[in-house]
Amino acid sequence: QVQLVESGGGLVQAGGSLRLSCAASGRTYSSYIMAWFRQAPGKEREFVAAISRSGGSTYYLDSVKGRFTISRDNAEKTAYLQMNSLKPEDTAVYYCAAKSGGSNYATNPRLYDLWGQGTQVTVSS
Repeated sequence: QVQLVESGGGLVQAGGSLRLSCAASGRTYSSYIMAWFRQAPGKEREFVAAISRSGGSTYYLDSVKGRFTISRDNAEKTAYLQMNSLKPEDTAVYYCAAKSGGSNYATNPRLYDLWGQGTQVTVSS
């Protein structure tokens, strides 16, 4: 069983950058599609980005395209979310998630099997 632990959140001014990490334990990490979601207070959990098992394909929420980059290192069992040009509306708790079944990513959080504990990202204006 893979377990996920996020790190890298914090407080940053608008226009700044943060890099989130999602470290996994377990021997089957490379068999999971990895994704990042976020949840702001009073809002539903929202898909942000996903990456295929090999890392060869990536998918993004339209509002973060060109600003965020998802990547993974299967040898290190770690996924990353590089966030540049941050905006106040990016403020949320960010979660990494892992999906074991199927060949495609999903934007529905209910289709993901494993979740990290979340890390807070706050962007001040």
